[in-house]
Amino acid sequence: MPIFKHLGLLTALLLCGGAWAGELVVIVSARSPLAALRAEQVADIFLGQAASFPDGSEATAVDQAPGSAQRDEFYLKIANRSPALMKAYWTKRIFTGRGHPPRELPGNAAVRKLVADNPGMIGYIERSALDASVKPVLVVH
Repeated sequence: MPIFKHLGLLTALLLCGGAWAGELVVIVSARSPLAALRAEQVADIFLGQAASFPDGSEATAVDQAPGSAQRDEFYLKIANRSPALMKAYWTKRIFTGRGHPPRELPGNAAVRKLVADNPGMIGYIERSALDASVKPVLVVH
């Protein structure tokens, strides 16, 4: 009987919390003069509604791979949109000629490297993947 109790608890945890529970941070190059961004500013850049940082310099977003837990959590918390809503959003924008989704890279290391090498880029990675080549400008809650 106790084994069924533990299986039920394990199932509930997996359904409620998902398999990934890391903390995300929005990053820019360590060479960027930016110190912080608000969630609304980050959402505007990643949704293609803003093409510059608050200081007027060009901003180019870099995404994690489709289907990754990091990407799904990022858009849910920053833009309040599910993966299906994001797909519909970009399909409409592409169809109407109003924009293209951010470039996609596979994983934290690839996003960190590209952002570190380009001060005009912005991405998001797990906090545990931070190093001195990039700096966090927003913690995703």
